[in-house]
Amino acid sequence: MIVGLTQIRGVGYMFANTILNVLKINPNQRIGHLSPEQVNSIESIIKNPSASNFPSWFLNRRKDVETGEDKHLLTSDIAFTVRNDVEREKTSGSWRGIRHMFGLKVRGQRTRCTGRKGGAVGVAKGGKVMPTREGAGAPAAGAEGAPAAGAEGAPAAGAEGAPAAGAEGAAKTKESSGKKEAPAADKKK
Repeated sequence: MIVGLTQIRGVGYMFANTILNVLKINPNQRIGHLSPEQVNSIESIIKNPSASNFPSWFLNRRKDVETGEDKHLLTSDIAFTVRNDVEREKTSGSWRGIRHMFGLKVRGQRTRCTGRKGGAVGVAKGGKVMPTREGAGAPAAGAEGAPAAGAEGAPAAGAEGAPAAGAEGAAKTKESSGKKEAPAADKKK
């Protein structure tokens, strides 16, 4: 019985237990075994608990802002009332309303390390390498002094009269870079 009554939004464990104690219903009984009179009495207490001499501190809406009376809200009335309360706070410009507007914590919790929303801010990983500018480092294709591949005056690899990429080409590039390499016969095995 208690677990079944707590499935109603707005009825908690203590509220359900008190209803069953007032009506003298066994809390271990199954809901399907209730008589129609018991069901009607439970419904009447849930709809108007103040008529059954429930204490005011048991109710979930005491001293309502608009009416000033003690109420107990159920089901969709809870969400509707909370939404109206938040909107009223925002329009009045209260501190709580401002915190609600910006999506910050309202009830005085600390926000230094928790309650953060959005992506992480910090150092980004990786990234694209910027292309080198012409004139800095190796000359780009089409620049003066460096003929492009396939242009006049620069024989293509494998053409007649042009040396294939081999020992001679490698030796020229080594000499032009300023590094010298020992002959292959002098290397130790």
